[in-house]
Amino acid sequence: MYINIKKLHDKAKLPFRATQGSAGADLFACIDADIVVSPQERVLIPIGIAIEFDNPEVGAFIFPRSSLSSKFGISLANCVGVIDSDYRGEIKVPVINYSNEPYTIHCGERIAQMVILPVILPDFAEVDELTETERADGGFGSTGI
Repeated sequence: MYINIKKLHDKAKLPFRATQGSAGADLFACIDADIVVSPQERVLIPIGIAIEFDNPEVGAFIFPRSSLSSKFGISLANCVGVIDSDYRGEIKVPVINYSNEPYTIHCGERIAQMVILPVILPDFAEVDELTETERADGGFGSTGI
């Protein structure tokens, strides 16, 4: 599988897998100046690239970097970002600072990771009834703690 990548800015870096076993490819902040993210603040960080898949049955999913989340409280504001196979715009990452300290994002800093996953593309059918199950409509906690 191939992913075509278009650099939209001179400072942009291509996604990079740190090791052969890395599931995700690091995404790098592409900014003109450092951005200070205050506690509880959300900021949209441009990555400076656009992508194109050679397979429409995959998507790119953007996850936080574990080190930023666990050490500094920097995570994604939307938990997981989804890049559809037909999106051709710039990838941007919404980050949030969950810590009590400001955090400075520098140009070229690894800010998130992108994982490519298969996507099942179902047809949707409206029905009057669904099949019965043991759980039925039991919701949160219905199977025990």
